[in-house]
Amino acid sequence: MFTKILIANRGEIACRVIQTARKMGIATVAVHSEADKDARHVELADEAVLLGPAPSRESYLVADKIIAAAKSTGAQAIHPGYGFLSENEDFARRVEEEGLVFIGPKHYSIAAMGDKIASKKLANEAKVNTIPGWNDAIESPERAVEIARDIGYPVMIKASAGGGGKGLRVAFNDKEALDGFTSCRNEAKASFGDDRIFIEKFVEQPRHIEIQVLGDAHGNCVYLWERECSIQRRHQKVIEEAPSPFISDATRRAMGEQAVALAKAVRYQSAGTVEFVVGKDQSFYFLEMNTRLQVEHPVTECITGLDLVEQMIRVAAGEKLAFAQADIPRRGWAIECRINAEDPFRNFLPSTGRLVRYQPPAADLVQGVTTLQGAAYEGDRFGGVRVDTGVYEGGEIPMFYDSMIAKLIVHGRDRADAIAKMREALNGFVIRGISSNIPFQAALLAHPKFATGDFNTGFIAEHYPKGFRAEDVPHDDPDFLVALAAAANRRYLERAAGITGQLPGHGVQIGEQFVVVIRGQGGQFEHRPVRVQQNGELVVTVGERRYALAKDWRFRAIRASGRCNGEAFVAQIERHGLWLRVAHNGRQIDAQVLAPRAAELLRVMPFKAPADMSKFLLSPMPGLLVNIAVQPGQPVQAGERLAVIEAMKMENILTASQDGTVSEVLAKQGESLAVDQPILRFA
Repeated sequence: MFTKILIANRGEIACRVIQTARKMGIATVAVHSEADKDARHVELADEAVLLGPAPSRESYLVADKIIAAAKSTGAQAIHPGYGFLSENEDFARRVEEEGLVFIGPKHYSIAAMGDKIASKKLANEAKVNTIPGWNDAIESPERAVEIARDIGYPVMIKASAGGGGKGLRVAFNDKEALDGFTSCRNEAKASFGDDRIFIEKFVEQPRHIEIQVLGDAHGNCVYLWERECSIQRRHQKVIEEAPSPFISDATRRAMGEQAVALAKAVRYQSAGTVEFVVGKDQSFYFLEMNTRLQVEHPVTECITGLDLVEQMIRVAAGEKLAFAQADIPRRGWAIECRINAEDPFRNFLPSTGRLVRYQPPAADLVQGVTTLQGAAYEGDRFGGVRVDTGVYEGGEIPMFYDSMIAKLIVHGRDRADAIAKMREALNGFVIRGISSNIPFQAALLAHPKFATGDFNTGFIAEHYPKGFRAEDVPHDDPDFLVALAAAANRRYLERAAGITGQLPGHGVQIGEQFVVVIRGQGGQFEHRPVRVQQNGELVVTVGERRYALAKDWRFRAIRASGRCNGEAFVAQIERHGLWLRVAHNGRQIDAQVLAPRAAELLRVMPFKAPADMSKFLLSPMPGLLVNIAVQPGQPVQAGERLAVIEAMKMENILTASQDGTVSEVLAKQGESLAVDQPILRFA
């Protein structure tokens, strides 16, 4: 067994590997860019080595620097995590040639399976079901359009070396195929250094289900059941779960056996994932094989009791798998939500900056279990909550890397129990300073079709065709938020009434009748009369509904938990000047709790409209302005490209919303932009 390993990655996956290595008594070496000098993975590791400047191509993607760091620190092996160089055949070979061990598959397996074009040909030879398509690299956008027409729209345009949603587009017509090919090639070259593109038929209403495989150097290979990854937005997974609520045991077994056959065909040694697209009739087709650890590996760990990082390390050290296929359990249900730094109410644009508050829910699941015993029953709870993260309160979310803040994982007795636990955990996840996708996750979990398992990869596009808006967040009882606002206000009044030195007859008097004024759009307010009584317990009456509240909430704290009418709840309550912001199950309100007369006076207060910015092109996110496509005096038409902003490894094209003429260019190419910073002014 190794005594020291280097982790050639950053963020939550680097922290995840460090935790298992520490459990195994293995020393760790972290590598980092200048932007990550204060990152959590650097703090957790036993040693740390600076690679270079912030851009990945000058730090985390430079193989020579990583290998030199391993040698200089005496590390015997390198764990690549996911992304970056994890599926780079040349890097894996170099590591081996330098006398080090690559904690992952052998370079020849990466070459065979990491290349999507070669892997489809191999899958055909191994008698694995594959989707029709063009399996050779395509040389030009025009040729891509010809091939797309031959296959028949819709088609999927994919980078051969892609992953994580980078270098992937779906095209429904010639224009989308032409533009998609160019964007895919640019993204693939920037992210992976490989701009080869291929095209395949896009299966409509598909499920994305993947099989986790694990092989060793002694010819043993098993599958660790499946993960359901169909809830995706722009081909990026949002929610993953294990097992799948859709497939039958017969389909599960057939997919697992095909995945193992494919892994054995390339002499696979390590943890890997075979991805399938599954039709509504449970027919399934091979998509690709990810020759690395997956982001969503924790859900498999929860239901099997296996620590996949530990298994990777043991296999790389030459050990045999300590179990056979029949030994692998499938206990309970696990769900993972990816908590990303993005604003769901602004079309999920990246949100970078400082984490002013970062308080994840209490975690009671360990980072990977060491045996096949699974999690134990504890009263009426099975499993629990796990948080995998690479950030901390006060840290920065830089714009140079992906947008993940944390992975929130729950393990329940069954799917309904897991969904309930996840909703509670999301309610208690406090993030301030940047935006996160937690409200969107909460809305997805509350959707009736998600609850019944009736969804496919088009679920988000189908149910949120115009993007995600605050009104899209369902809530079983919106008046509960009104009651929480009134209860919080009561606490403030009680504190004010208890201040000493008040003039006799002029002290703060706490009444029972109030109006909760909810702020809406465009200066509109909703007035909700409430009654607040304190007779042993706090009772808030909203309309005909009565809420008996017992809560644990302190001033300046954000998370509030307690019981309402006997039922446990977790919510967030925060004061913003005169307003209270209350959030629960993804729904959020800004409210003032006023005396009835004060509420009447508020009705006649004038509304100050925001400044008219319609003649400006504003940066919708923080990022790097990589291209300005227009000049002063140039007429533009609606839909025409104006500028390109790069943030978190993704290109974002800004287009004209209407016809007009460019009057002035206000930002320079190569400039780092803040959110809402003007880029262009129109005449």
